[in-house]
Amino acid sequence: MDTNKTITTDSGIVIKQIYCDPIRMDETPGQFPFTRGVHAAMYRDRLWTMRQYAGFSTAQESNKRYHFLLGQGVSGLSVAFDLPTQIGYDSDHAMSEGEVGKVGVAIDSIWDIEELFDGIKLSDITTSMTINATGFILLAFYIALAKKQGADIKKISGTIQNDILKEYAARGTYIYPPTPSMRIITDIFEYCSKEVPKWNTISISGYHIREAGANAVQELAFTLANGKAYLKAALDKGLDINIFAQRLSFFFNAHNNLFEEVAKFRAARRMWATITKDLGATDPRAQMLRFHTQTGGSTLTAQQPKNNIVRVALQGLSAVLGGTQSLHTNGYDEALSLPTEEAASIALRTQQILAYESGATDTVDPLAGSYYVEALTNDIEAASWAIINKIDAMGGSVKAIEQHYMQDEIARSAYAYNNAIEDGSKIIVGVNKFTSAEMSTPSLLKIDDSIRIVQTEKLAKLRAVRDTHKAMACLATIKSKAQGTENIMPAVIDAVENLCTLGEIADVLRELWGEYKG
Repeated sequence: MDTNKTITTDSGIVIKQIYCDPIRMDETPGQFPFTRGVHAAMYRDRLWTMRQYAGFSTAQESNKRYHFLLGQGVSGLSVAFDLPTQIGYDSDHAMSEGEVGKVGVAIDSIWDIEELFDGIKLSDITTSMTINATGFILLAFYIALAKKQGADIKKISGTIQNDILKEYAARGTYIYPPTPSMRIITDIFEYCSKEVPKWNTISISGYHIREAGANAVQELAFTLANGKAYLKAALDKGLDINIFAQRLSFFFNAHNNLFEEVAKFRAARRMWATITKDLGATDPRAQMLRFHTQTGGSTLTAQQPKNNIVRVALQGLSAVLGGTQSLHTNGYDEALSLPTEEAASIALRTQQILAYESGATDTVDPLAGSYYVEALTNDIEAASWAIINKIDAMGGSVKAIEQHYMQDEIARSAYAYNNAIEDGSKIIVGVNKFTSAEMSTPSLLKIDDSIRIVQTEKLAKLRAVRDTHKAMACLATIKSKAQGTENIMPAVIDAVENLCTLGEIADVLRELWGEYKG
């Protein structure tokens, strides 16, 4: 985009790039503390990345959806993985029965990754992968495929979620205990800072904390507290905060209260700038909070599902007004099933309408200076600091999770919200008010259990053709590195290149570190 281009309203009124309050000139977009945005021109310079979260069935089926989305104008891919992949089981494992390909795509080996991105050059796209406990293995698959495609891995870009602390607090797809899990994460920080410098090594997630029932203040406080824990773990490993902190990103939820959500995003940037500065960051790029937003899955209703199109538009608008760097908008049918192609298309068109028709991108931080928004920003910040200070007093996020503090607070918030819906003090249109006796059910996307048979046959073929001796040697090397202090990432990449499976790699570390029982 041309930032010097004159932009006007439909009535011909010229719109400035930024509107400033002369009393608050210290808060300038692109400068510390970044309350008003991480870039001086924001969307006048470059729009957010339009991602659509997709993955289901086999890699081959998901690949078809990716080509469809790329053809519709998405500017980045976002991969959903099935439950066995998330918790480190191959599709043929007994624990995988009934779950293969259901809530995301099944990935067992590099063969699946090759099919997932067939016809897609990794050097030409950015890819976000929502994966945590096995994030290091999926990153290894991705790097191995990029090398196979002839890409310069120093130039490939994307994100792995890799946020294990929120799994303990809110979601539950963890494998290993907190200490070795944190070790894996800092190994990823270290490896990528040298070998894959454009890769975002973690997406510290408030999204799932909010989906579990937290309110906006808790989402912000718990997420930043977790981020602080990752910073301290990396510093303890001897890493340079001015380098590794540049590749940390965040993942927030957007719910229906437009102004509270905008204020939350503004407060988040200001708070993270303070946290990183206090821990020694001097490079502005290491102090910036960059974030992806997804509209609120838990806000979608099975009743009158097309109302969700309006909810998603409202939530997407809050993310844009709040200065997101990347956005996924949910399909209107996601309270009922995985999104159909029609629903995914409408969700993407929602972003495109926000970008090109709403005028929300014409000036930086459009709601700045609003008495209400500025007060909300300050109030959300103050309430979040109070929670973070309490967590610090416990010894940080890991200790707070071990003491069940975060889990209990989220449960209390979820209970209060549900009670408010039941007693009618919180109105949900189509659910507890303005209801309809007539139920309309859209066409749904169904995944059957035959996917497991396909994946099992593929795994049998892989194990038959690979060099078994070499594969077992690779697994032994991973165990040896994990027992010591050497970075495990090179060994994991070597293993996937030699056709070791995701489950085999996860199991080696299960045997060594055990499983966390919560």
